[in-house]
Amino acid sequence: MEWTVSAAGLTRALSLVAVITAVGLLPWLSGRDPALTVLRARSAEQEPTKEALDAVRRDLGLDAGPLSLLGSWASDLARGDLGLSWVSGTEVLPSVTAGLQVSLGLMGAAFGFAVVLACVLVAPVLVRGRGSAGAGAAMLAAVPEFLLATVALLVCGVWLGWLPTSGWQGPQYMVLPALALGVPAGGVLGRLVADALPAVLDERWVELWRGAGVSRARVSAAALRRVLPPLVPQFGMAAVGLTGGAVAVETVFAVPGIGRTALGAAKSQDLPLLQGAVLALLALGLVTGAVAALLRRRLLGPALRDAELSLPPVRPVRTHPAIPLALFTVLAVAIGWGLLRDPYAVNTAARLASPSWAHPLGTDGLGRDVLARLGHGAAPTVGTAAAVCLASLLLALALGFLPGVAAGASDIANALPPVIAGILVAAAAGPGTGGAAFAVALISWPPLAAHAAALVQEVRASAFLTAQRAIGATPWWILTRHVLPSVAAPVARHALLRLPGMALALASLGFLGLGSQPPAPEWGLLLDESRAYVERAPWAALAPAVALAVLAGLAVSGASYAQGRQVTRVKRVPRVPRVGKEAPDGVGRAVVGA
Repeated sequence: MEWTVSAAGLTRALSLVAVITAVGLLPWLSGRDPALTVLRARSAEQEPTKEALDAVRRDLGLDAGPLSLLGSWASDLARGDLGLSWVSGTEVLPSVTAGLQVSLGLMGAAFGFAVVLACVLVAPVLVRGRGSAGAGAAMLAAVPEFLLATVALLVCGVWLGWLPTSGWQGPQYMVLPALALGVPAGGVLGRLVADALPAVLDERWVELWRGAGVSRARVSAAALRRVLPPLVPQFGMAAVGLTGGAVAVETVFAVPGIGRTALGAAKSQDLPLLQGAVLALLALGLVTGAVAALLRRRLLGPALRDAELSLPPVRPVRTHPAIPLALFTVLAVAIGWGLLRDPYAVNTAARLASPSWAHPLGTDGLGRDVLARLGHGAAPTVGTAAAVCLASLLLALALGFLPGVAAGASDIANALPPVIAGILVAAAAGPGTGGAAFAVALISWPPLAAHAAALVQEVRASAFLTAQRAIGATPWWILTRHVLPSVAAPVARHALLRLPGMALALASLGFLGLGSQPPAPEWGLLLDESRAYVERAPWAALAPAVALAVLAGLAVSGASYAQGRQVTRVKRVPRVPRVGKEAPDGVGRAVVGA
């Protein structure tokens, strides 16, 4: 345990230094003259003459080089000074503080929406005592945030006039952006909890408690406490992601949050403001990670330290094969029909045409057939996202067996806004699909690694593995027959749940010089291109959005069906209850296994 704590601290420190250094080198990595970018940001009308550029370089100290500037910034930081903005000349600290306060308020509201939605998704499992395939939750998790934000703005703000559509002047201004952010996050969190509950509800103590007359509410609370420890880091990471990863929603609603501040600073190469914003987000990630780890240890009690955990068996829910078959049929028919059409044919006379026999899903702003673009965009969208998902899963499983390293690095990587990660990769590697995939992989693995690390720690601390070691089981036998089956299956289902989000992240990076570029028929690009006319032609946006949702439902339900067929091959020795552990009056001990 001491080695894990020290490894986590060292990894956090090294990761923090690496990210801050990369951000400090951004103007030079990009290959663009920072003096020219700052001059244009200060005054778009001023001519970029040699004298003007030299004056900017002298003013900012650019001639001293990036390492000198980074060292000067670090020394000022030690005195609590974040410096002056290169563009506005004002102090950075007030701007960062103001943006962080706005984002924290928005995060609190969005996290509240997410928790409520997660409770709605988990409630049927607690009531029925059995799980579901999770296709509905996966579809909610796949809803694009920026599309949901645009639709909410049009319906609730413009058409009905219920809520303000932009700005940040009171609590009513956070309702729509919080809803747009909270629905996908709630889908992910609800699915993770609902996925872990069925195995717990099948344990013997649940039957004994119910037979002894313990109330349903108390049994449900105990079951939730039993499944939450490995998932607590996911809730913390979701909160941090809602703070720094809300750039698209902040842009739609003109919210002056920290993510939007960081994006503006990166575009204008306002290095001190960018460094201050990123540092604030990284500090938030570290604090949240520490709080999540403390809460997790509190829930587990001394059982983790004493290796007396009693873990539920691996029991994925097997869905009816008709569900993945129906989703696959819908997706395959749409893609196959679209492949027979030309995705690039432009017909300006048929711009924004409604669905018809000639154009079953209508046309876009240039008169191109939406069905054709949906079909031809399936391979690059799903293929690249699947490759990123697989790479993230393998990295997460590898790091999961080094809990200290996984915890430290994931706290830092998760706090880095995806758009900033994309800009850094674009600056270092240049444009291309490979660069986009690498950028998305950089910010996709932390939740999976944190999940894997939490499960590995608990499996290693289980009383069952202690008994296996005592009877002479080899480390390889324990790893392949007990640890991996207990860790790989839930983390794999978690990865599939995030697959559509990875596809959307790949598309969003296309406009930063990475990945697919217009007129490529990539699904994320279709979504972004249709935002401008979603009010007039909603079908152009709904087609790729529904395709992503169906893909998410297919991935999760299909995986659960496959694992449901194979789970009987994993032999588990049943746990023998201890005296005093199964009685209703031993609530805490039965739940945490201590």
